[in-house]
Amino acid sequence: MIFDTHTHLNVEQFKDEIPEVIERAKELGVTEMAVVGFDTPTIDKSLELSQTYKDIYSIIGWHPTEAGSYTKEIESRLQYQLEEEKVVALGEIGLDYYWMEDPKEVQDKIFRRQIAIAKEMNLPISIHTRDAIEDTYKILKEEKIHDIGGIMHSFSGDGEWAKRFLDLGMHISFSGVLTFKKAFEVHEAAGIVPMDRLLVETDAPYLAPMPYRGKRNEPGYTRYVVERMAEIRELPVEQVAEITRNNAHRLFRIGE
Repeated sequence: MIFDTHTHLNVEQFKDEIPEVIERAKELGVTEMAVVGFDTPTIDKSLELSQTYKDIYSIIGWHPTEAGSYTKEIESRLQYQLEEEKVVALGEIGLDYYWMEDPKEVQDKIFRRQIAIAKEMNLPISIHTRDAIEDTYKILKEEKIHDIGGIMHSFSGDGEWAKRFLDLGMHISFSGVLTFKKAFEVHEAAGIVPMDRLLVETDAPYLAPMPYRGKRNEPGYTRYVVERMAEIRELPVEQVAEITRNNAHRLFRIGE
């Protein structure tokens, strides 16, 4: 059984076929997933899905590309929604210097504010970082993220960066990028992360793995990430599936 720790089943690309997508995932052994909400509509849909389906959980937060629209009203609503029983983490939050929708100072402020909320509520966080890995590391270190921990979602750094985030107490999650032939730095990182800090995901509908690269991604395709991880670690596929699922349960406190 495989746990997709980061998927967006709550976006427009899936709106007319959610039951079918979930069924296809089960056929590939992906039985659990965390649906990530990143703005008001996707947060609401994530909560709806986790309340509807037994094996779906919610991760909700305010994405860095939306930082400029963050208000006290949004924060109050988010704090209320984070109390929902099946919310397992706050995210995805972080920095995005690729799209640069808002200045660095604004992104920094909203990132730190949401970390403070996660600490208040004792929730792990899910981190989005794009073209901003050094500043992301700096903020996480300054905010003493070890207190709550969390996930470096869709990790794209090398082994040295993986070690630095591991030292902060973070888990490292690998997406379909791991299956790309020329993603050498990601392959390196996947080989050195301790097995008890390893997670897998799709980030569907984005970043489809081989052999579906360039097409719409689906939660079920976490299977191909697990298979590639098993090759890199020279372990049976079933063992990697079980370990990463257990890691997700422990981090998200499922079953406690």
